[in-house]
Amino acid sequence: MNFFIEKALLNTALLDDLNNQSNSLSIDSLLYKANLKPQLNANLFANYAPVINNYGYDTAISNGQNVTGLVSFSQKIFGKSQKNNQLGAISLLKDKVDVNKKITKNDIAKAIRLQYIVAFSDNNQFLNLQKQFGLLNSELEILKDFTQKSIYKQTDYLLFLSTVKQQELILLQMKYQFENDLGILNYLSGTNEKSNIVLIEPQIELKQLINSAHSIYNQQFEIDSLSIENQKHNIANNYKPSLLLLADAGYNSTLTGQYYKNFGNSVGVNLSIPIYDGNQRKLQITKNKLASETNSAYKKQFERQFKQQQEQLVLKLSQNEMINEQLQTQLKINKTLLDAFNKLLVTGNAIIPDFVIALGNSLSITNAIAQNNTERLLLINELNYWNTNEK
Repeated sequence: MNFFIEKALLNTALLDDLNNQSNSLSIDSLLYKANLKPQLNANLFANYAPVINNYGYDTAISNGQNVTGLVSFSQKIFGKSQKNNQLGAISLLKDKVDVNKKITKNDIAKAIRLQYIVAFSDNNQFLNLQKQFGLLNSELEILKDFTQKSIYKQTDYLLFLSTVKQQELILLQMKYQFENDLGILNYLSGTNEKSNIVLIEPQIELKQLINSAHSIYNQQFEIDSLSIENQKHNIANNYKPSLLLLADAGYNSTLTGQYYKNFGNSVGVNLSIPIYDGNQRKLQITKNKLASETNSAYKKQFERQFKQQQEQLVLKLSQNEMINEQLQTQLKINKTLLDAFNKLLVTGNAIIPDFVIALGNSLSITNAIAQNNTERLLLINELNYWNTNEK
């Protein structure tokens, strides 16, 4: 089973997408830090506006010609809280992607386990039916021999033969069912295993039950809550004064007069202070509060449904165990009955219609046990899915 899970995880494009998103956000964090560092740019500008026969741009505006070669410097001045707020927003986005990766892996593993359980159960049931079919054929040969000796009636033989043929059809249907289920397993995991492979019995142990606070699905709400809080601080930071330091040095000249002396430098400050924005800040705070209330409501719903789902699955698992006890008891009784019929068959004293009924009951009980065992594994798989912790 682990083989198919590993293949599915390897062949799922969504995980590649999430990995790339996570790596991209790590780069975004580095880009933001790089943007906080001093920025240097080299600029060269040359312009010539000729005046021919008194036609051309006004030289008072164009200066006739202009050459500029500058190295400019700029540095944004941020408070520590503003820097941490922006880096925190990127980090939370990355955390959310990483949690989605965990959830996606859990979803994939659950789907593969489910389909593997179904395929294994069908194959196991096919093998059991094949074994029973071999025994039925042996008994049919005995009955045929006794019928030819007139120990049993022809109708008894035909009744038993009909049962064997019916079992043969069920065996063929189960074979096709396994092949189809294996095809679905191959599709989900991106493999191409053939129907002659041997599926090992799935070893699925029930995980220790946890509360919703430790579930990986709860992490989504925790990160959303932190993101909303981060956005709240971001709104406040947007209304703080911003400062930009500017400087440049180089050559700037109209190439008239003493142009060789036009080397120089300049420094400047750009200060921006928000005064009025049409009440946008209050509206943004209201939206932020609504987002917090929505996240809180979804979290409460998840906690309630998580507990209910857990209790329901535990109850079903308990019921499954009680049904299995009843089926095992019936199987023992029916086996004793079939053993008695087999002894009667070889002595020529078996009542074939009753024997056929006993065989039908045996097949029904065996099938019910197989289905009940499959259901048990599926219930454990579902419980383990919900009880995957946050680690």
